[in-house]
Amino acid sequence: MALNDVKTAVAQLTALLADLDDETARADSGLPGWSRGHVITHIANFSEAMTRQIEEALQGRLVEFYDGGRPARTAAIEAGADRPATELTSHLLSATTALLTAWDKVGTDDWSRPITHREGDLTAAVDTTWRELTIHTSDLGLGRTPATWPPAFCLHLLDFLRPRTPDGVHLILRSDEGTTWENGTGEDHVLTGPLTTLTAWYAGRTTPVASITGPVPDLLPWP
Repeated sequence: MALNDVKTAVAQLTALLADLDDETARADSGLPGWSRGHVITHIANFSEAMTRQIEEALQGRLVEFYDGGRPARTAAIEAGADRPATELTSHLLSATTALLTAWDKVGTDDWSRPITHREGDLTAAVDTTWRELTIHTSDLGLGRTPATWPPAFCLHLLDFLRPRTPDGVHLILRSDEGTTWENGTGEDHVLTGPLTTLTAWYAGRTTPVASITGPVPDLLPWP
């Protein structure tokens, strides 16, 4: 379980945004069509939604992740993206603080409690939170790029994204650090490069393609 990694990710994100100004918040993020304000708002809204999942699960209740589903999620991000930097960071700090407080309420016997998000449980929700915080911190483009992802996170993310490998492809990733990761059956596609670069590519993030060698297949959507 990655709860300590979640706490580390929150601390890194908070430090990264400590001096955020309006101009920086309005600038483009690494996600097409989204400013950094969009990304920050999404992380805050996600944190609030996950907090509710935890608190309701501890009461034996299941609730929708976002009230109103994906349309409401998108509308809330758009509505919050252009706020002043101080409001963005205040919202994020409040949301992530509440999230960590909720995680601390989870007892040893609670981790198998179900939630509606991905029809999983609280154990899976920790991993989801780790992914969301780590990836979107990199999407901000403020210094913590995928090159900073630790090996354990890379391997976790590769395994989570296995459904992205298309049919008929045997994907083999051989990192410069000596790790080999495989998925799928069919024609061999052997890619080599730094582990962080290979992982970022598999996650659909911008990568220095020149540092990856081998036949790069078109990937399926995120699971």
